[in-house]
Amino acid sequence: MFSSIKWKFIVVYFLLVFIAMVIVGIFIIRRLESQQIANITNTTEQRIETILRSSSYLAEDDWLSVQEGIQETVNEWRLGSNETLYVIYGDEVPTIIATTSRNSQKIIGQNALSSKLDPTLILKAYDGEKASRIIVDPNENTRENHLAYPAFTGVGKVKGVIYMVTDLENVYITVNESRRILTNATLIALLITVFLGYLIASSITEPIRDVTKKAEEMARGNFDQFVEVRSDDEIGQLASMFNHLTLKLKETIQEMDLERSKLDTIFSYMAEGVIAVDTNGKMIHANPIALEILNSKNIKVNNDTIFPLELINIEGIDYSDETTLKGERNLEIDSQVFKVKYAPFKNEKNDIGGLIIVFQDMTKEHKLDNIRKEFVANVSHELKTPITTIKSYTETLMDTGIDDEISMKFLTVINNECDRMARLVRDLLQLSNLDYQKTIWKKEEVSLPHLLKDVLLKLEFAIKEKEQELILDIDETLPNIVIDKDAVERAIINIISNSIKYTNDKGKIKVSLKKKDNSVSVIVEDNGIGIPKEDQKRIFERFYRVEKGRSRDLGGTGLGLSIAKEIIEAHGGEITLESEFGEGTTVEIKLPLNVIQT
Repeated sequence: MFSSIKWKFIVVYFLLVFIAMVIVGIFIIRRLESQQIANITNTTEQRIETILRSSSYLAEDDWLSVQEGIQETVNEWRLGSNETLYVIYGDEVPTIIATTSRNSQKIIGQNALSSKLDPTLILKAYDGEKASRIIVDPNENTRENHLAYPAFTGVGKVKGVIYMVTDLENVYITVNESRRILTNATLIALLITVFLGYLIASSITEPIRDVTKKAEEMARGNFDQFVEVRSDDEIGQLASMFNHLTLKLKETIQEMDLERSKLDTIFSYMAEGVIAVDTNGKMIHANPIALEILNSKNIKVNNDTIFPLELINIEGIDYSDETTLKGERNLEIDSQVFKVKYAPFKNEKNDIGGLIIVFQDMTKEHKLDNIRKEFVANVSHELKTPITTIKSYTETLMDTGIDDEISMKFLTVINNECDRMARLVRDLLQLSNLDYQKTIWKKEEVSLPHLLKDVLLKLEFAIKEKEQELILDIDETLPNIVIDKDAVERAIINIISNSIKYTNDKGKIKVSLKKKDNSVSVIVEDNGIGIPKEDQKRIFERFYRVEKGRSRDLGGTGLGLSIAKEIIEAHGGEITLESEFGEGTTVEIKLPLNVIQT
């Protein structure tokens, strides 16, 4: 019950009023009690002073000589029924010489210090001070106000003491009655407080409870909830804001439903298969195309099983290393070929939630690529023989010593074009062999520093012809590696030749040979014309040229980089390229030592 804000409000309100009433009651009662006693003390002093002034017997210095007159005086004086007067005389032994007490005969003549009177008050009075005190007798259940008043002689010496005892029963009756009235008033105030607190708390909590119920309904999916606005205060503003939130939420959900419907339609009818898996490896979504692909692979999965990524050629996934979460693989299922691309998706906190995997059907492209490769291989083989025959006859004619200058010129052109076509056919045949893995690698132990120097020696004439500056940074301590010397040499020649070809006269070319981690790198840097950003992704494609006209003017088949890439990758390495258009290009050839080192 007390977990409700209503009861908390009532209890707090109750305690505040209760504490306030208690504090006020204690203050009033104590103040009333002290004020009553002070009034009685003042009244008693005034009566004693009046008695002293009006009695001729008390004006005498020797009270013993007029003791009977003093007794008659106090008897005649009208005191209250709750008051008793004592006249005390004597320097050495204060003695009661007159009193209004009923037991006056027993009391008169007694030592005042040994009677029921307070000796400390009497002694103070003999010292010339007025003194009063409230004395409580627990045995008789009485409270009395005792006052000792000194009487002086004409020369200012204390001659005696007037001692007045006042019973305070009426005072405490009044105080107790006041306490009872305040207690009743407190109880009534608390009842009214609880009632008003309940009304006020209800006016606050009822709208809040209404909002809570409506929010619960919204949590269950029922968004047609509106709260009645009953006031213009903060509670009313809360209700208005809730209604506004409901409208906005309905609009947002409608928009989300529309977008989700669009996405579901696109997702279901897109040509590519799409799968989503979470970080635990469980499949959380798949479109019909993806399910069809998985069924053809005999992969049976549901939301409770781990999706076998290795069956679709995805391995090495580490969700703590984001670099392992992006990539693409080729997957062949029966007669179909798919390109499998994958990338991570993230939640609203930018934490990785899992992988999105896309199956792109590349069957037609794969078939076309195979047809192209077969066509190139067949044409290359068919062209090789006629080109060789043409070149042979041309050389024979040239060797016979034809005197006709025009005929010799034409034969020279035919011979040069035959050489060019022969190089093209040779490159095509080599690529064809690499495609069909028919290349026989003649691997041997090779010193890369020596190999690189042989390459530069072969290209020395071309470098000097363009007056280019060659900078070498070769690590002579590199270990020998086992490679196909001729193939790797050709790949390096193709890279450096391109650098020479596309670097202006008097330009700079730097060739480095270094060990990096578990690989050895040949790095070729130049300050040539560079490659535009949009062309860098396609630079290793066959026959691709950045500047078609200029590239043809500079010669070449357009296959050099493709052949170099195929050769290096066949040796377990890789070629990377970085370039800034107009500033230069850097090409790095990496050969892994941990794969090919003897």
